[in-house]
Amino acid sequence: MTFICHSHQEPYMKTFSAKAQDVTRQWWIIDAKDQVLGQVAVAAANLIRGKNNPIFTPHVDTGDFVVVINADKVRLTGKKEQQKLYTSKRGGYIGNQKVETVEKVRQRRPELLVHRAVKGMVPHNSLGAAIVTKLKVYSGEAHPHEAQNPKSVVLA
Repeated sequence: MTFICHSHQEPYMKTFSAKAQDVTRQWWIIDAKDQVLGQVAVAAANLIRGKNNPIFTPHVDTGDFVVVINADKVRLTGKKEQQKLYTSKRGGYIGNQKVETVEKVRQRRPELLVHRAVKGMVPHNSLGAAIVTKLKVYSGEAHPHEAQNPKSVVLA
Protein backbone atom coordinates (compact mmCIF):
# COMPACT_ATOMS: atom_id res chain seq x y z
CA MET A 1 0.00 0.00 0.00
CA THR A 2 1.67 3.23 -1.08
CA PHE A 3 0.74 6.74 -0.12
CA ILE A 4 1.54 9.99 -1.88
CA CYS A 5 3.47 12.58 0.07
CA HIS A 6 1.76 15.90 -0.79
CA SER A 7 4.86 18.04 -0.43
CA HIS A 8 7.00 15.98 -2.82
CA GLN A 9 4.39 14.05 -4.84
CA GLU A 10 6.43 10.85 -4.31
CA PRO A 11 5.17 7.53 -2.96
CA TYR A 12 6.37 6.60 0.52
CA MET A 13 6.07 3.48 2.69
CA LYS A 14 4.86 3.14 6.23
CA THR A 15 7.27 1.71 8.80
CA PHE A 16 6.39 -1.81 9.92
CA SER A 17 6.40 -2.52 13.65
CA ALA A 18 5.90 -6.09 14.87
CA LYS A 19 3.35 -6.89 17.57
CA ALA A 20 4.20 -9.43 20.26
CA GLN A 21 1.05 -11.50 19.60
CA ASP A 22 1.86 -11.78 15.85
CA VAL A 23 5.21 -13.52 16.39
CA THR A 24 5.41 -17.27 15.71
CA ARG A 25 8.23 -18.72 17.77
CA GLN A 26 10.48 -21.58 16.70
CA TRP A 27 12.70 -23.83 18.82
CA TRP A 28 16.43 -24.13 18.13
CA ILE A 29 19.06 -26.42 19.66
CA ILE A 30 22.76 -25.59 19.95
CA ASP A 31 25.32 -28.28 20.83
CA ALA A 32 28.07 -26.48 22.77
CA LYS A 33 30.42 -29.49 22.82
CA ASP A 34 33.96 -28.30 21.93
CA GLN A 35 32.60 -24.90 20.79
CA VAL A 36 33.99 -21.54 21.93
CA LEU A 37 31.80 -19.97 24.64
CA GLY A 38 31.57 -16.57 22.93
CA GLN A 39 30.44 -18.03 19.60
CA VAL A 40 27.77 -20.16 21.30
CA ALA A 41 26.58 -17.11 23.27
CA VAL A 42 26.41 -14.86 20.18
CA ALA A 43 24.37 -17.43 18.25
CA ALA A 44 21.99 -17.98 21.18
CA ALA A 45 21.64 -14.24 21.91
CA ASN A 46 20.81 -13.43 18.27
CA LEU A 47 18.18 -16.19 18.14
CA ILE A 48 16.42 -15.35 21.43
CA ARG A 49 16.49 -11.64 20.55
CA GLY A 50 15.09 -12.29 17.07
CA LYS A 51 17.85 -10.52 15.13
CA ASN A 52 17.62 -13.15 12.37
CA ASN A 53 13.88 -12.61 11.82
CA PRO A 54 12.76 -10.31 8.98
CA ILE A 55 10.18 -8.76 11.35
CA PHE A 56 12.83 -7.84 13.99
CA THR A 57 11.72 -4.83 16.01
CA PRO A 58 14.13 -3.56 18.71
CA HIS A 59 11.48 -2.80 21.34
CA VAL A 60 9.41 -6.02 20.88
CA ASP A 61 10.30 -9.58 21.85
CA THR A 62 10.40 -11.20 18.39
CA GLY A 63 12.84 -13.98 19.26
CA ASP A 64 12.73 -17.77 19.32
CA PHE A 65 13.38 -20.36 22.02
CA VAL A 66 16.93 -21.74 22.26
CA VAL A 67 18.08 -24.96 23.96
CA VAL A 68 21.82 -25.24 24.63
CA ILE A 69 23.08 -28.74 25.43
CA ASN A 70 26.53 -29.93 26.59
CA ALA A 71 27.19 -26.62 28.36
CA ASP A 72 29.71 -28.40 30.59
CA LYS A 73 31.89 -29.16 27.53
CA VAL A 74 32.05 -25.57 26.22
CA ARG A 75 35.55 -24.29 25.49
CA LEU A 76 37.25 -21.04 26.48
CA THR A 77 40.26 -19.68 24.61
CA GLY A 78 43.56 -18.59 26.10
CA LYS A 79 44.00 -18.67 29.88
CA LYS A 80 40.41 -17.66 30.68
CA GLU A 81 39.78 -20.98 32.47
CA GLN A 82 42.12 -19.85 35.30
CA GLN A 83 42.18 -16.05 34.90
CA LYS A 84 38.58 -14.99 34.15
CA LEU A 85 36.70 -14.03 37.31
CA TYR A 86 32.96 -13.97 38.00
CA THR A 87 32.02 -11.61 40.82
CA SER A 88 28.72 -11.24 42.64
CA LYS A 89 27.70 -9.08 45.56
CA ARG A 90 25.31 -10.79 47.93
CA GLY A 91 23.10 -9.00 50.39
CA GLY A 92 24.68 -5.56 50.10
CA TYR A 93 26.79 -6.07 53.23
CA ILE A 94 30.41 -5.00 53.44
CA GLY A 95 32.76 -7.84 52.53
CA ASN A 96 30.01 -9.97 50.99
CA GLN A 97 31.55 -10.12 47.53
CA LYS A 98 31.95 -13.59 46.07
CA VAL A 99 34.68 -14.15 43.42
CA GLU A 100 34.94 -17.37 41.39
CA THR A 101 37.13 -18.54 38.53
CA VAL A 102 35.72 -20.33 35.49
CA GLU A 103 37.07 -23.64 36.86
CA LYS A 104 35.04 -23.30 40.06
CA VAL A 105 31.86 -22.23 38.25
CA ARG A 106 32.26 -25.18 35.85
CA GLN A 107 32.47 -27.61 38.79
CA ARG A 108 29.57 -26.03 40.67
CA ARG A 109 27.05 -25.22 37.86
CA PRO A 110 28.43 -25.40 34.30
CA GLU A 111 25.16 -24.03 32.81
CA LEU A 112 25.96 -20.64 34.37
CA LEU A 113 28.88 -20.09 31.98
CA VAL A 114 26.61 -20.02 28.92
CA HIS A 115 23.69 -18.35 30.73
CA ARG A 116 25.80 -15.43 32.01
CA ALA A 117 27.49 -14.96 28.62
CA VAL A 118 24.12 -14.75 26.81
CA LYS A 119 22.56 -12.56 29.50
CA GLY A 120 25.38 -10.04 29.00
CA MET A 121 24.55 -9.83 25.27
CA VAL A 122 20.86 -8.91 25.56
CA PRO A 123 19.52 -5.48 26.60
CA HIS A 124 19.83 -4.73 30.32
CA ASN A 125 16.20 -3.79 30.91
CA SER A 126 12.82 -5.45 31.40
CA LEU A 127 12.73 -6.55 27.75
CA GLY A 128 16.11 -8.25 28.18
CA ALA A 129 14.87 -10.03 31.30
CA ALA A 130 11.87 -11.37 29.35
CA ILE A 131 14.11 -12.43 26.45
CA VAL A 132 16.49 -14.44 28.67
CA THR A 133 13.60 -16.63 29.88
CA LYS A 134 13.50 -18.19 26.39
CA LEU A 135 17.03 -19.59 26.88
CA LYS A 136 17.23 -23.16 28.22
CA VAL A 137 20.72 -24.42 29.14
CA TYR A 138 21.58 -28.02 30.09
CA SER A 139 24.94 -29.50 31.07
CA GLY A 140 24.41 -32.89 29.39
CA GLU A 141 22.93 -34.28 26.17
CA ALA A 142 19.44 -34.77 27.64
CA HIS A 143 16.80 -32.03 27.64
CA PRO A 144 13.00 -32.07 28.21
CA HIS A 145 12.13 -30.17 25.00
CA GLU A 146 11.96 -33.00 22.44
CA ALA A 147 8.21 -32.42 21.96
CA GLN A 148 8.91 -28.97 20.47
CA ASN A 149 11.02 -30.53 17.67
CA PRO A 150 13.94 -28.06 17.91
CA LYS A 151 15.95 -27.41 14.76
CA SER A 152 19.72 -27.76 14.99
CA VAL A 153 21.97 -24.70 14.69
CA VAL A 154 25.35 -25.25 13.03
CA LEU A 155 28.05 -22.90 14.28
CA ALA A 156 30.79 -21.91 11.81
